[in-house]
Amino acid sequence: MKELNNNDKEYLLSTIRDIEDFPKPGITFKDITTLLKDKKAFGFLLDHLEERYKSYDLDFIAGIDSRGFIFGAPLADRLGVGFVPIRKQGKLPYTTISEKYSLEYGFDEVEVHIDAFSCEKSSPKVLLIDDLIATGGTAKAAATLVKQAGGDCVEACFIINLQFLKGDVELKKETTVYSVLEIL
Repeated sequence: MKELNNNDKEYLLSTIRDIEDFPKPGITFKDITTLLKDKKAFGFLLDHLEERYKSYDLDFIAGIDSRGFIFGAPLADRLGVGFVPIRKQGKLPYTTISEKYSLEYGFDEVEVHIDAFSCEKSSPKVLLIDDLIATGGTAKAAATLVKQAGGDCVEACFIINLQFLKGDVELKKETTVYSVLEIL
């Protein structure tokens, strides 16, 4: 179950609600709260991710603020590895390193603790995870942070990839990308 078959993908897609014109007109928002409240679907998704990543010999899972936490923390627990939050600027209490990324109108920034990936290994293996990749700016900044903090980002995982926005294209220059579901 390294990748889902089409029936399994359709099942998971059927548990995700579309919200038209949110957060602004013309955008169809993929609402994962309906997947999360469905214990069978959420369990199935976590089972799949656990099966996919159990042979990766990971040291950490890094979840991107904030929905990456929802998937990253329970997966880290299942795999017996540490969980590291990558947060929006100003949300972490200790010394951080940060990375800026472009938005449609300006910039934003993500941060990680400077010692986030400290362990007995010189280059610990890190899985980066988030619920969705759209334009890819946040994900690319997060992957850069993993490297700057001493981790080896072995893969970036997304529950949903909005392929038509091509956010994974630049990220693939940094790391392997896996998407459970792809929206063309």
